[in-house]
Amino acid sequence: MQTLQTSGRLLRSFKVVSVKPSPFAGFCTSSYSCGQKKKNPYEEVDQAKYSHLVRSVLSFRSTAQTPESLLEEDELLYGPVSKHQPAKQDAEARAPQNWFPLFNPERSVESDASNTSSPLKIPFQRHVIPSVTRILQQTMTSEQIFFLERWRQRMIQELGEDGFAEYTSNIFLQGKRFHEHLEHLLSPQGNLKEKNEHLECGYMESVQHILKDISGVRALESAVQHESLKYAGLLDCVAKYQGQLCVIDWKTSEKPKPFIWNTYDNPLQVVAYMGAINHDANYSFQVQCGLIVVAYKDGSPAHPHFMDSELCSQYWTKWLLRLEDYTEKEKKQSTWKPG
Repeated sequence: MQTLQTSGRLLRSFKVVSVKPSPFAGFCTSSYSCGQKKKNPYEEVDQAKYSHLVRSVLSFRSTAQTPESLLEEDELLYGPVSKHQPAKQDAEARAPQNWFPLFNPERSVESDASNTSSPLKIPFQRHVIPSVTRILQQTMTSEQIFFLERWRQRMIQELGEDGFAEYTSNIFLQGKRFHEHLEHLLSPQGNLKEKNEHLECGYMESVQHILKDISGVRALESAVQHESLKYAGLLDCVAKYQGQLCVIDWKTSEKPKPFIWNTYDNPLQVVAYMGAINHDANYSFQVQCGLIVVAYKDGSPAHPHFMDSELCSQYWTKWLLRLEDYTEKEKKQSTWKPG
């Protein structure tokens, strides 16, 4: 009895707290788990011992891959490859020192009346002046050279020297035949049977939806020359694409190239031909647009990359800079040649 009175006095000494039952309250069968919070096993780890490791992991920030980091990975996976240190790009955008217009103010845009004539096909002759292809090859950026050499080394490791030589030869032959098929198909000469035979080519199947929008062919495999800027080239085609007269460049690829920046220097090649044709006396018309068509061997739909006059003007500035780089490079090489 005395014990119960003592317990009562103790209970009255505390404030009474009313606890309402919760509808989501759970039941506990263990007095230990209800009375104490279960310990997290990670709390028992000696954090001071691993604090340095934790700080190093949390402070790490991954950076974008660079040619140097990719080269290190390749050396681990495939062995050493030829190294090429990419040059630093200028922070400020360059402007051509010797500006020349892309469009000819003295020449009118192509008229429908001139579409009745046969396509021009001026033969390409070896000139003292450089070709568009040579200028672009000799002025590739350090990054372009690096990735091209990286790809070449990988292919040689996989195919061997002889296998890689055969591979590149086959690629060149396929591209040549593709251009021949297109030239035959777009020219007014040739019978329908021969044209249907060319359609069996996978590349030709790939460009069928593009050819439906091609009309008014003005030139096929025709040479152009820019007398003022001193360069020459051989363009694939000049025709109307969806009603707009374009310099058309047909390309083949083993990989999809859905965006124009996937085509690397091809836009520069197109505008170089445009600038030449607009100032070449052999051509009476002017071209203000470009088109790059990337065809695929498996017959999947080709990707057309249309270039309007504004985009062509932007690439024209870049072409003039590459042309200046080539001229400067040739001057340095001629200066260092032993007399």
